[in-house]
Amino acid sequence: MIRIGNASGFYGDRLSAMREQLEGGELDVLTGDYLAELTMLILGRDRMKDSSLGYAKTFLRQMEDCLALALDKGVRIVVNAGGLNPEGLARKLGAKVGYVTGDDLKTRFPEALTANAYLGAWEIAECLDQGAQVVVTGRVTDASLVVGPAAAHFGWARDDWDRLAGATVAGHVLECGTQATGGNYSFFTEIDVTRPGFPIAEIDEDGSCLITKHDGTGGAVTVDTVTAQLLYEIGAPEYLGPDVTTHFDTIRLDAHERGVRISGTKGSPPPGTLKVCLNTLGGFRNSTTFVLTGLDVDAKADLVRRQLHDAIGEEGLTWTLARTDQRDATTEEQASALLHVTIKTADPKRAKGFSRAAIELALASYPGFHVTAPPGDGTPFGVYRAAYVNRDEVSAKAVLL
Repeated sequence: MIRIGNASGFYGDRLSAMREQLEGGELDVLTGDYLAELTMLILGRDRMKDSSLGYAKTFLRQMEDCLALALDKGVRIVVNAGGLNPEGLARKLGAKVGYVTGDDLKTRFPEALTANAYLGAWEIAECLDQGAQVVVTGRVTDASLVVGPAAAHFGWARDDWDRLAGATVAGHVLECGTQATGGNYSFFTEIDVTRPGFPIAEIDEDGSCLITKHDGTGGAVTVDTVTAQLLYEIGAPEYLGPDVTTHFDTIRLDAHERGVRISGTKGSPPPGTLKVCLNTLGGFRNSTTFVLTGLDVDAKADLVRRQLHDAIGEEGLTWTLARTDQRDATTEEQASALLHVTIKTADPKRAKGFSRAAIELALASYPGFHVTAPPGDGTPFGVYRAAYVNRDEVSAKAVLL
């Protein structure tokens, strides 16, 4: 059995989670998922400002605090915090570090700010087989962070489809951190989710696993919390990945005294293509919220629309009127509705001018004019889309420093 924990479900997750997992009990491997489509855009903007960046800086802070502890306890660290610059992050760590490269397809998609293929688990496994204490990747599938250590530990073959599928399910449960232990759970009133603990998967040689957490941590691991996470971001039962196609309609869940047992998962060969995450800069965005208090809310909203359209034009503006006001309200807040307006434009000057035009209405618009916060300068926004490339067009590589 290999015991794999998770200490991050996104870039910005609980900073203390890594220490909590290392000190809370026994682990063989500690993983962390830091990447999402939006994160790649954020890291792309970081890299535009400083070419040495492009990785999750919070992970570096966690390593400064916890690397010695992990090495002392013999726990290997596997994360995708390398983002757009796994080598740059790897070279800042003081241990035997491996990193995975080859996901960057910017030369194939030059119009994109970032273009990264979703790699799989085998380069992670190779780094571990070569003795890496820490493995840093760029854009791999979230579940690969768990599949790689399991494949290395048990010596699985690349066509052990059922075993790989079982580990993929374990990785999918772990990838979002505390969502598997009660976070964002629809029936949160039935458990204590004040501070849920992070999940752990105890994976067996056949790919089945026990989902659990350290004793004494908050939240809960039940069939229902695990089911909620299993269904997260899932469409068809055939879950396509770079290593295996996992058939989610074959999964069996059983309650266990320490959590939930997962077994029976079937796998089949993966597709012949890899998914690519593409982010491009879409232009500039700005927004403000007008507070409409008292009578004639609809008429006040119409007046503001006409005035702002007259000042900067209608193109790129979207309006939402939230009728949060209550009849016969006893407070000003209860008597107020919110009129949200957002501009998206390719012109940064127009995005900035939007703020000025909104505030210039202060003494020339509806009675009781005010906004929730002063609008600022426009900010860039990104556009995400997926692309697909043949597997043989991507050359993933494991590097051991």
